[in-house]
Amino acid sequence: MRDALQDLWQAVATIPHIGLYLTLGWLGYLLWLGGWIALQKREPAATLSWLISLAALPYLGFLIYFFLGPQRIERQRLRRTRSRAALPPPPHGYLPSPEAIELAKIGQATTGLPPTTATRADLLIDGAAKYTALLAAVAQAREHVHLEYYIYLPDRTGTALRDALVERARAGVKVRLLLDAVGSGPTKQRFLQPLLDAGGEVAWFHPMRLRWFWKRPWLNLRTHRKIVVIDGAVAFTGGINITDEEDERLRGDAYRDLHLRLEGDIVGALQLVFIEDWAYATGQPPLALPHRAPQPGPVPAQVLVSGPDSPWEAIHRLHVGAIHAARRRVWLVTPYFVPGEAAMMALTSAALGGLDVRLLVPKMSDSKLVTYAARSYFDDLLAAGVRIHEYGPRLLHSKALLCDDDLAIVGSANFDHRSFRLNFEVSVLFRDAALVAALAELIQRECAHAPRIRDDRARPLWRSRLPEALARLVSPLL
Repeated sequence: MRDALQDLWQAVATIPHIGLYLTLGWLGYLLWLGGWIALQKREPAATLSWLISLAALPYLGFLIYFFLGPQRIERQRLRRTRSRAALPPPPHGYLPSPEAIELAKIGQATTGLPPTTATRADLLIDGAAKYTALLAAVAQAREHVHLEYYIYLPDRTGTALRDALVERARAGVKVRLLLDAVGSGPTKQRFLQPLLDAGGEVAWFHPMRLRWFWKRPWLNLRTHRKIVVIDGAVAFTGGINITDEEDERLRGDAYRDLHLRLEGDIVGALQLVFIEDWAYATGQPPLALPHRAPQPGPVPAQVLVSGPDSPWEAIHRLHVGAIHAARRRVWLVTPYFVPGEAAMMALTSAALGGLDVRLLVPKMSDSKLVTYAARSYFDDLLAAGVRIHEYGPRLLHSKALLCDDDLAIVGSANFDHRSFRLNFEVSVLFRDAALVAALAELIQRECAHAPRIRDDRARPLWRSRLPEALARLVSPLL
């Protein structure tokens, strides 16, 4: 092999003017790929990062961008023609208070989902609470169980839920399970076969399309949503996947995480999100489900969705808008903190304006690169007056924003470029003092056990400052 490569190199070197041809080819490659990237109209920093990175990898850069570069996709007319498609109407709305009307209008304009209410909204802390409540709700299903997950693994937790779904499917309940093809890749057909044999349906979100070489694969565009809707009456959403890694009863190092159990009209909004995703993934007409009478409740809420099928970055926009609208405090909990300019400006402005701004992140996330990138922002945040806590030893996986005493956003979205632009995400915005108080109490307990980062912390060049600076350079690509 070595001799063959040497012979090939010598043969190439003897071609007249080969250096000129390679230079012209490299310049043409840069112009073509650069134009392609520029037409995506992303932030200048992200565009320049891609251009610089790919210029150093002639030709190979094309394959990297083809597989991992940003993409805009069409959702098979669903969002543009919702009024004409056989989708159920959005859930019954309500008129927000004057101080909440602007964010509510932004949410509805960017997602098509109006503000609504919940009759009940429960915070589920950690996997044991979520899985216990989920299995109990599934056991009560009489019409249908709709599930959408990024990670569903064939371990003890996954098997327990599968067996519960099999039992309901055999009883005549319609079970539909939508899994991300990358996040749930280890979940093979053999594991899911009992559910299929019982009459359940399984679909995969964005499977690889390598056999259609003329189409860009969706490797980098995943559904990060976690949605369960049962009989259109009970729903679950938040940050907890289906895996033993999130059950503290099975693992001492299980993720620290947060989920929601919901009832009322808000369930109809999550049902609508699932129906759109199911129709998109399967290519089938939207599901026709029985109409449910409105169930207005005391908890104002609004479902927020975002993904690469929309240019509005709804969840990102609502986070930034909520921070700007805050008057007393802003508490943010996220496992991945890689903010853009707008988010950093909002956080530092709130702190500089005298608000109580706190950031709770893991001491070490499951990605060292993201951890270093997050820490590269700490100096500016600390200088503005933001209190930063690093949680450990368990991995903090909760995703929540709390503003003042009456606004909270909880869901699947991290505070980073990937969640705001590339992933399909879902969050819920609440305007409820009781729920915010419960969330505030949880965050206070977490911060009490999470060391606070200070200005005078030790920061060795090779172990801290340099890795953070290098991670910061590629943060627009994360």
